[in-house]
Amino acid sequence: MESTASANADAQAGAPARLSGMAVFFYVFLPFALGHYLSSLLRAVNAVLAPGLVAALALTPGQLGLLTSAFFFAFALVQLPVGIALDRYGPRKVQPVLMIVAAIGALLFAQGASFMQLMVARAIIGFGLGGCFMSAVKAVSTWITPTRLPSVHGYLIAVGGLGAASATLPVRLALHYTDWRGLFVVLAVMIACVAALIWVLTPRARQHGAGSVPTVQSLVDVYRDPAFRKTISLVLLPHMVFFGVQGLWIGRWLADVAHYDDAIVAYLLYLGMAAVIFGAIAVGMVTEWAGRRGIAPLDVAAAGVALFVLVQLAIVLNHAPSLRLLSVLFTLLGTITGIEYAIIAQSLPRALTGRAATCLNLLIFVGAFFVQAGFGWVIGLWRPDAGGRFPAQAYQVAFGVLALLQVPGVVRYCLRRRPVECALNTDCEDEYEVGSLR
Repeated sequence: MESTASANADAQAGAPARLSGMAVFFYVFLPFALGHYLSSLLRAVNAVLAPGLVAALALTPGQLGLLTSAFFFAFALVQLPVGIALDRYGPRKVQPVLMIVAAIGALLFAQGASFMQLMVARAIIGFGLGGCFMSAVKAVSTWITPTRLPSVHGYLIAVGGLGAASATLPVRLALHYTDWRGLFVVLAVMIACVAALIWVLTPRARQHGAGSVPTVQSLVDVYRDPAFRKTISLVLLPHMVFFGVQGLWIGRWLADVAHYDDAIVAYLLYLGMAAVIFGAIAVGMVTEWAGRRGIAPLDVAAAGVALFVLVQLAIVLNHAPSLRLLSVLFTLLGTITGIEYAIIAQSLPRALTGRAATCLNLLIFVGAFFVQAGFGWVIGLWRPDAGGRFPAQAYQVAFGVLALLQVPGVVRYCLRRRPVECALNTDCEDEYEVGSLR
């Protein structure tokens, strides 16, 4: 009687009827998680397909970087309109439409005969898949209690890691039976099937109207928030670098500098992407463990970012026996940047968290576009050898530039904390609390 009365009260208030945990998993989490899985797969797939794409269209490194990064550019552009649409119409209506657009883009990519055609097709794919993670978060938050959201958020990131892992060795194995064009036809069908699953399986939930939708001014208000600025000053650039490099240039670095063949490169990329799954879960566990001991999440992020930058500096040193390990460590430690969303959600007022996520997505994916394209431009300043490989010096310069751009953020964060001064001066206690975002 009590649960029935509660469900009726929810219905009268415009809230959805409650579902069992198993129903939420099969009807809500699973369909949207599959969409996020495919989004992560397509984001990273060019790392394995790069040799075939270069051979088929004679692409330069700059063109390869621009082609792959078109996904990020479109991904960023779609964040604001998708955020508005999700607030107005709900993920069940919005996400299937977007995924059909992505399926069309995948078919166009399969038929592309020039660099420009492939770049436009990849941008369409990015546009169609740009709302997958946001839709998943909004869908599950409608049907589960807020206390469960952090763990479900971690599961979604782990599913994304599985998708990125599938873009490596499994894709390499699939290329034994088809070429990259046939692969994109299969991916187009898979995207369309997931769109149908979301539409058919996901329960209807009443929307509360447009509400407070993201606007340009609201995004400016988010950026003005001190907690938001402190967080992105440390984590944003590493997040851009992780997304921009991991999805393409780590594979090219292994091929050109370490001289590994495509099979070994695909295997190492697979290990790296598998590390994302472990890393996503481990970051949450370490952050909770640290919190119980009075260590702020941003302090955990600072330690992880520092290690991430050290790995990049080690790549610059080009110590041959360490190249395999460094390729996996780059991806494993790069997952620490995902903590950015949780820190901002905890630090900002509840009314700003949705707009903050939109603003953060815009900054991350625009930045990843420039990182991925710019890395290729730097590599292209050198001439390849007879085998089409670019010299180690080109990659050392490119990684060195990225590492140097990230170092100031870590240094500024360490200087802001000023633990010794705060221990001697109680007046800076409040500043320390804000700076560490406890």
